[in-house]
Amino acid sequence: MVEPLIVVVAYDGIELVDVASVTSGFDYANRLGASPAYRVMLVTPLGRPVRCDSGLELRGQGRLDVVDGPIDTLIVSGGQGHEAAAANPRLVGQVMRLAGLSRRVASVCTGATVLAAAGLLDNRRATTHWYEAARFAARFPKVNVDPAPIFVRDGEVSTSGGVTAALDLTLSFVEEDHGPEIARRVAMGMVTYLQRPGGQTQLSLFTNLPRSDQAVVRRVIDHVIGNLDGDLGVARLAALAGVSERHLNRLFAEHVGRTPSRLVRDMRMEVASHLLTRTSEPIAAIARRCGFASAETFRQAFVAWAGVPPSQFRAAGR
Repeated sequence: MVEPLIVVVAYDGIELVDVASVTSGFDYANRLGASPAYRVMLVTPLGRPVRCDSGLELRGQGRLDVVDGPIDTLIVSGGQGHEAAAANPRLVGQVMRLAGLSRRVASVCTGATVLAAAGLLDNRRATTHWYEAARFAARFPKVNVDPAPIFVRDGEVSTSGGVTAALDLTLSFVEEDHGPEIARRVAMGMVTYLQRPGGQTQLSLFTNLPRSDQAVVRRVIDHVIGNLDGDLGVARLAALAGVSERHLNRLFAEHVGRTPSRLVRDMRMEVASHLLTRTSEPIAAIARRCGFASAETFRQAFVAWAGVPPSQFRAAGR
C-alpha cells in the first residue's frame, strides 16, 4: 500500500509551531494506526537548513525543486518570512508546480501569502492570521478573505488561521482520511481541544474586545452582553444611552472599530456557535436565546456569518 506523501514547505523566517503542529499531528496519526501511514517530508528552497522566527535552525529533508509527485497534501507554512517567500519567483513557481501534483493544497497561518502569490487562492474563500488579514486582503483582491475562522476549506485548497490553528486543520485532514475516532485520539494525545470546527473564530470578542474608557460605549456594550435575546437595534441602544443614533455610531467607530449593529451580530453569532457545538439545545431555542425571531432568520444570518448553516456547523463541531 502506497504511503500518502505530505510535503511541508519551509523557508527562512518560518514559524516553528506552524511546522510542528502539522508534522506532529500526522505522526501521531501514524502511531495510532493510520493505514496507509503518512510519509511526511519537510522541503526547503535549496535543501539547506532554514532559520525559524525563534532563531532555531530546521533541517529539511529535500529540495523544493527536486520533489516530484504524486503528492497527497502540499502544505505551505507561515512565519515572519512569508513576505520574502512570496516575493521569491523560484519558490512561488515551485509551489505552483507541486500544487498541480497534489490531491490537496493547504497553507498554515501567513503561508497563505505564498499560495496567493501563486494564484492558488484566486476566487476562493481563504483565511490567514487575523493580524495580517487586512493587509492580505488589500494585496490580493481576487481572494475572498475571511479573517474570522480558524480554517477554511474551499474545494481542494485549505487555509488556516494563526499558528496553532494548523493543528485544527491537520486534524480535519486526518478525520477525512481515517475517520473521526483516530482524529479524536490524535487530539487527545496532543492534549488539545477536540477538533474545533473550522468556522470557529480565531479570537473571541468577549475576551479580546478592548475595554473602552468611553462611558456611553462601555454602558452599551455591557447591555448588549447581558441582553443578547432582547431588542438590540441601534435605535433602542441609542435611546438607552441617551444619545442620537448618529452619535452612537460615531462613538463606536472611534472606540470599538465597528458599528453597534456589527458588534451585536458578531456577539450573537459567537454565542450561537458556542451553543451549537457545546450543547444539544434545539436550533430554534438557540435562535431565540440569541435574539432571532425565527429559526429561519437565524439560519440566514448564520450562513452569512459562517458560510454554512447552523446544522452543518454543529455536525462539523461534533
